[in-house]
Amino acid sequence: MPGPRLTTARAPLTQQVSALDEFGAWRQVTIPAERALTVFVDKRELVTLMTLGAAPELLVLGYLRNQRLVDALDDIESVTVDWDVNAAAVRTHRGIERFDEKTAKRVVTTGCGQGTVFGDLMNELDTLQLPPASEPTARLSQSVLYGLLNAMRVQESTYKSAGSVHGCALFRQDELLTFVEDVGRHNAIDTIAGWMWMNDVGGADKIFYTTGRLTSEMVIKSAQMGVPIIVSRSGITQMGLAVAQQLGLCLFGRATNRHFICYSGFDRFEAQPEAPAAATGLTA
Repeated sequence: MPGPRLTTARAPLTQQVSALDEFGAWRQVTIPAERALTVFVDKRELVTLMTLGAAPELLVLGYLRNQRLVDALDDIESVTVDWDVNAAAVRTHRGIERFDEKTAKRVVTTGCGQGTVFGDLMNELDTLQLPPASEPTARLSQSVLYGLLNAMRVQESTYKSAGSVHGCALFRQDELLTFVEDVGRHNAIDTIAGWMWMNDVGGADKIFYTTGRLTSEMVIKSAQMGVPIIVSRSGITQMGLAVAQQLGLCLFGRATNRHFICYSGFDRFEAQPEAPAAATGLTA
């Protein structure tokens, strides 16, 4: 059975507005164009996502996958996004089994751009399998990490022109495969998941990058995609660390330029330590 049919709906990611600066001067500035996207599955309303709208069909696919509402891509017939009515219509071949049960439990999260998730993802931790740390492709060297961070530094982005968005990317070592920005980090990672699902891309040899903080749900979503290494420009929460340790994920936080902290999964990291700047200077 072929994969789902997707529209290619797009919307402007930014808009120009007039604003007053500290000098009392009027300026034209760029801001992200946030919009609501209400998702319907077989004509039943599921959720409203606040999004930039860069890749709404992939966002919907990834959302359905990460919420474990749809088990296989072939279960979905089509995803149709219409910005005239701010809606995404998902058609499945056989409907979603136990739809009411799966969508009954809502858990408030720390996510931005997404207020609730369905089900208890913590109960699925024992079912998630990641490649062993002995696999060369499931490891990361310090030099490759620096290459990855440099790739993100030079990446053109809405954040550089307008701010107020999160970015997520998928790498194979320091090769950038796809990059997504959205108003919320959960939308961005869901869009990455949708891209992987649609293109039949596995996660075992991949590295997930995010500008957002590593909460438990972000860590779980990465593990759901089969990705064993996560790099964040931000920090980590206690539960995010606990989940990563349980699953054997390698987590990097505060990662910018040549600075980082490795929080877990040390057996996946090939460290190449640099001497602290103060230690290399000459003393009188």
